[in-house]
Formats: sequence, C-alpha cells, structure tokens
Amino acid sequence: MIYCEEDFLQLSGLQHFAFCRRQWALIHIERQWQENLRTVERDLFHHRAHNGEARERRGNLLILRDLSIVSPTLGISGKCDVVEFHQDSGGVPLYGEEGLWSPFPVEYKRGAPKTHQADELQLCAQAMCLEEMLCCTVAEGALFYGETRRRVSVLFTPELRQQVHTMTEEMHQLSRRGYTPKAKPSKGCNACSLKELCLPALMKGKDVEQYLRQAMEEEP
Repeated sequence: MIYCEEDFLQLSGLQHFAFCRRQWALIHIERQWQENLRTVERDLFHHRAHNGEARERRGNLLILRDLSIVSPTLGISGKCDVVEFHQDSGGVPLYGEEGLWSPFPVEYKRGAPKTHQADELQLCAQAMCLEEMLCCTVAEGALFYGETRRRVSVLFTPELRQQVHTMTEEMHQLSRRGYTPKAKPSKGCNACSLKELCLPALMKGKDVEQYLRQAMEEEP
C-alpha cells in the first residue's frame, strides 16, 4: 500500500506508540501534550545534537543533521538527528558529492538504554525511510545515549522491520478511526508527562466519581 502525503503520520510517534498506545493517541490523535522535566531535558538534548553545521565533511565521512525523511510505503515522515554517510564502493551516489556513500542513521536519546525496543523501532523506521528514498540497503545504525555518553549499535533485523510494519499499520488504523485506546496502568505511567490527562488510576478499579472525590480530598 502507498499512502498519500496527507495521510502521513509522524515517524517520532512510533516511539510513543511502542511505549504506550494510549500516550501516542493522546498526542497524535487528540493533540494533547504536557511538558515535564524529562520532556524539557530531552528537547534540550536534541537541540544540542542539532547545534552544528547541517552538512559536515570529515575525510571519507559526510555528516548530515536534521535530515528530512519520508516513506510512502509506511505512511510516515520525520527527521533524523544525524545520518553519517560513509564513502563506500557499494553505496549510492549523493547530489553534490563524488563517489558512492552508505548511510548510517544515529538517533540521540537523553537517558540510558531501555528495557523495551521503542528506541530501536524508531531508528529502524528511519533506516527504512532512507532505504526507500535512496534505493539502498541500511543494515545498521546507532543510538547515542546522553546519560552513558555511549553509542549502542542496532542491527535492522527482519523481525525489527516487521514490527515497524505492523505498528505503523496499526497506527494508521487507529488514526483513521480517531480512536484512543484505554489506559493500561504500568510502572512507566509515573514518569509520563501525560499522566494527569490520561488518568491511568481510573483503570485500577475506581470509577470517575471515586477518583474525583479522592483528588478533591487531597487538595490543600
């Protein structure tokens, strides 16, 4: 299936979706958002990652920052923090550059590596966009974590690619329906910037009246 441009979804939403489908729907369908310390720190970290020349050459390495990408097949669009192009006889030609080049996407994350695959899925989706745009194969990329100051290599396996296909298809289905999934409380809810909008506590055996009564009693 090929999606029309007006139906494209934000690539960055894949990370939200992998972490929590309700969080994704609140942000990308209902257009709700709240800042907290984590989101502010994340935005500042990404700003520093993009704070440099959009195009930088280091010998056989070409670095592009804030690169716009798109995949009509997946129906997503977005930007890569950094794409390193390594000069490679098996690569692809680039406008304005001599020789052939192989892309290597690098995504910057504020914290540390996570127990789930949300970051890997987002990076894999970036690679799949690059493949579709450049008619090449991107086998590997990296996640750079600000807390550890280290890169983590990510192989774009068939399993990871299939997860991207499955999740983006589900995102489009929910978007077409305008449907926001119900909350499924987890440990991650406490750090979520949308906790007060999502109200996951309502799903723990309390009805709305009980929750509001308790909230009013807790107010000073």
